[in-house]
Amino acid sequence: MSRGDRQVAPHPARSAGGGPAGEDAEPAPHPGAASLTAPSQVSALLRRHGLTPDKGFSQNYLVDASVLQAIVAAADIAPGDTVFEVGPGLGVLTRELAKRAARVVSVELDRRLLDVLGETLAGADNVEVVQDDAARFDMAALEPGSLLVSNLPYSVATTVVTRALESGRFRRMVFLVQREVADRLTAAPGSSAYGSLSLLVAHFGHARRVRHVAPGAFLPAPKVTSTVVRVEVEEGVAPDPELFAFIRSGFAHRRKTLAKNLAMAGLNRERVREKLTQLGLDPRVRAEALDLASFRALFAEVAPRTDRRR
Repeated sequence: MSRGDRQVAPHPARSAGGGPAGEDAEPAPHPGAASLTAPSQVSALLRRHGLTPDKGFSQNYLVDASVLQAIVAAADIAPGDTVFEVGPGLGVLTRELAKRAARVVSVELDRRLLDVLGETLAGADNVEVVQDDAARFDMAALEPGSLLVSNLPYSVATTVVTRALESGRFRRMVFLVQREVADRLTAAPGSSAYGSLSLLVAHFGHARRVRHVAPGAFLPAPKVTSTVVRVEVEEGVAPDPELFAFIRSGFAHRRKTLAKNLAMAGLNRERVREKLTQLGLDPRVRAEALDLASFRALFAEVAPRTDRRR
């Protein structure tokens, strides 16, 4: 299968027109596959294919079985589910997803890994590996109610999560990200990590931390701690680009007041201060003090737009 610059990895995989195995079928074995949570075998696999992890692709391969199982358990995959994975790497998580889901779509940017995935995913007929950039992959092509389950490359984590939320295709997302990003996703008003990303998640659903992950769980070990995050996505919530442009303006300079930031974005400062007072807020308040409901209420009063849905 091909579409534009997308290429499917050279291994037996479920094509877009194929069907999953029967619900009562046993998971297909993976003949000849290495234990991908054993660092020595992962190193041997990479050497056999003449590969080294590429920092440009944020390649840190998960080699901790307990973390792998924590991700899978948090995903709560049902037999009929479609799972979308970004950055399968060597396929350690992909293999676990394939045992549980009806269909797995894995997007890998690094062409060098396609042959490796052909080996490690041999026999996983419900897996489709697509060589593409997840930052531009058409998520709208996935079934509504899909799951996103990934060890996300640090360099694209925020972009992928944002696009996934806005796509309306996922009911749940479970992913491993840099702890700093996890803190921003799950932050509450008033905290130092709270910002427009926290509010975006609140607009679409609810995020929680599952567990932290030490650098030693990866090969090679990154310099930072990671965190498994689970996001429950509300059904039917539409993107609101105008509201979030307003919110981002409010956070433009964190040391400035919200009224000052919005004035710098072209709104009337005194009107903003007046409306803040009417909402029971200090007119000198900063953006990080407002929850989503307060931002929506303020936006409705001070920011003109034609669509007032939310």
